[in-house]
Parts: sequence; structure tokens; C-alpha cells
Amino acid sequence: MFIDEVILELEAGNGGNGCMAFRREKYIEMGGPYGGNGGKGANIIFMVDEGLNTLVDLRYRRIIKADKGENGLGKGKQGANAKDVIVKVPLGTVVTDVDTGLIIADLVNKEDSCIVARGGRGGRGNIALATKNNPAPSYSENGEPGEIKKVKVELKLLADVGLVGMPSVGKSTIISKISASKPKIAAYHFTTLTPNLGVVRVREGKSFVVADLPGLIEGASRGEGLGEKFLKHIERTRVIAHVIDMSSFEGRNPYEDYTTICNELSEFNKDILKKKQIIIANKMDALTAKENLEEFKNKVKDIPIYEVSALNNEGLQIVINDLSDILDEINKEPLYTEDKFESYVLYKYEEEEPFKIHKENDTWVITGEKPEKILKMTKFNTDESVLRFANKLKRMGIDDKLRELGAVDGDNVRILDFEFEYKETY
Repeated sequence: MFIDEVILELEAGNGGNGCMAFRREKYIEMGGPYGGNGGKGANIIFMVDEGLNTLVDLRYRRIIKADKGENGLGKGKQGANAKDVIVKVPLGTVVTDVDTGLIIADLVNKEDSCIVARGGRGGRGNIALATKNNPAPSYSENGEPGEIKKVKVELKLLADVGLVGMPSVGKSTIISKISASKPKIAAYHFTTLTPNLGVVRVREGKSFVVADLPGLIEGASRGEGLGEKFLKHIERTRVIAHVIDMSSFEGRNPYEDYTTICNELSEFNKDILKKKQIIIANKMDALTAKENLEEFKNKVKDIPIYEVSALNNEGLQIVINDLSDILDEINKEPLYTEDKFESYVLYKYEEEEPFKIHKENDTWVITGEKPEKILKMTKFNTDESVLRFANKLKRMGIDDKLRELGAVDGDNVRILDFEFEYKETY
């Protein structure tokens, strides 16, 4: 089963909780804090596996959840880090954040891998939290939450040449003749239901990859037929080979077929037609083919046209040799520009409010990644820990903002599902 797109929910592992403990041993005065840090939560890593050619293994894995780091222990023992989750994907896989639309990873090399969702760091034990002013803290931290992401995973085939054309023009026959690929061939529309890849051997030590894409029809870029589903596979190709049926066997005009395909490619992605193109005039063994070709040549200029009969294996070797020479002159370029990647987007936190406050009924509600993370990493098991939490919110400016908005002593304040009373401080 050929699956080339899935949506996944990823939950990286939370960090382990830090430990609060004190050293109480005979003959050791002022033993001090003795709680270790928690272990790191597991990352979710996408890694290329050359043995895969489809995303079918991910089709039923809608949620991938990684393990939490182990909690810290007394005697200064640190919790173990959780083992990372490895998700194996084929070459050519693109991972996109659904919420932001930015690309997290484009895996196009044999050993490529990428951390798509990062595990949280372990919470600090009270050994690590000791300071000069507070040498024996009676609190520790919970582990940092792991990243939660919804991602779209797409496979965009890695091929040097893409064969495009209307249904039943002979693309499958061509790829079966020039490579070891054995696609299904029959005299009816949409015989090819999934893309076929074939390796074309030119000469000793030299080869290139051809993709036979399912037949396009008018409206393919808008979801008609099978085209919209597979058009994305042509984006990586360096050369587009238009396969045109010169026999007009099905009553279509070769030039109209060509313009229809060009329009659909442009509608899908206007940059596709900037690629190097050739035209393979197929079925030249038919009686009307020569006449149709002359008419076609009068309308199409500046694009190399090759006369072939794939059925009789005539003219294909010239196409193979010339494609090889063309590919030698075209460098492989990345599919996406740098500004499309998540890692290149600069977030200017100092220009953005780290929190927002609004009122729901009689409760002030605080939202924002930073205050929510502080809450999740706080253990409310000692007065000192509660005071530390309050001081962190105050340093963020939350107290001042609440006062500015009109909060008074006794008002309810909520962060996530945790409610507390507002107390005026100066």
C-alpha cells in the first residue's frame, strides 16, 4: 500500500522530577541538601531508512508518545534519561508543523535525522537549587514538559526525471523499457494508481532515477482524478519529461494535451515549469503520428522533442543518453528556501508579551507558555516552594499587570487548572 501523507500527534517525554532530600547521618553535622536531579525526557527523532518507500508504517500510529525521564533520588542520585523514540521514514520525507506551517525537517540524505519533538529537561533537586543565601532549600522542581506537536509527514519522491502526461500515453511502458521497474500496463485509464520509480543504467557507474507519475487530467491541481494527490512528487525532480501520445488514438489533440498538463503543473506550483523540460513524442509507429508531430512542432518551440515508439523500443536509447547529459549540467538544489524552515525563524521574545491576562466571570486567567511552564515545574509541597512560585510570577511582571487591570486582594487567579488568591504586594 502506497501511503505518502499522514498526520501525527507527537508527545515528547517530560523530564523526571527533582528530589528534595537532606543528609542526616551520624557524625556529619549540617548535612545539607541531598536530592538529585531528574532525568531528561525522551526526544522523538525522525530518521531515514533506505529500506522504506512509503509511510504505511505510520498510517495507524496517530499518536507517538515518548517516555518520561526517571525522578531524582536521595543521596544526590540523578534519575536516568529516557531512551529516545526513533521514527523511521523513507528518503524524501518532509515533516511540517501543522500549527505554524513551517518545515521542521526535509530528510533527503541517507543518514539524515532530526529531533522533531524535544523531551523536557529533568527538574532540579535541592542540591542544585542551593545558593549562598539559601544553602538548604526545602523545595525541588518538577521536570520540564516535553514538546507536544501536531505534524504533517509527507513523502516527496527523490527522482531525477519525472514522466508526466495524460492517462494512457505510454509512461508506464517507457519506464518498463528503460529500467527494471515493472509497472502494471493495460489499455485503460489510470492503470498507474501509485508512482513508480525506476533506476536507469546509462553506462558503467552511471545511472539516474525516473518517476512514472499517475496520469494527469484537466483539474488535477484542484483535486480532479489522481493528479492532485501525486503532483507533489514532481517537485523534487530536476527534469520534467512530457510524454505525448502522437497517435491521437483516444481522439485527443497532442498539443492540447501538452498545454493542459503545463497548466496543471503551473496551477499546482508555478516554479515547476522553471525546471528543464523535454518532450517525448510517443507512439510514432501509428499512421497519423508523423502528421500530428509536424503540427505539434509548429506550435511548440525551444523544447527538445524526441520521437519514440515505446512499444517497439525505438528511440529510447537516445532519450536516455541525452537525459544523462542534461542531468550532468543541473545541480541538485534544495526544495525549500531557508525561510520556510522552523529552525531559521527568529522569535523575538523581548518584543512579545510572555503572558496574557483576561477575565472570565470573577476569575483572572493568565495564559502564556512561560507562566504555564513555571506552574508545571513547581511542586506545591512546602511553603518555601509556594513563595518561590509567587516570586517568579512577580519578576515576570504579572503582579503589576493584575494591579493595573484592577485586581484586588482576594480575587481568584487561574493558570491552567490551578487557582489561587491574589494578594497585593509592593
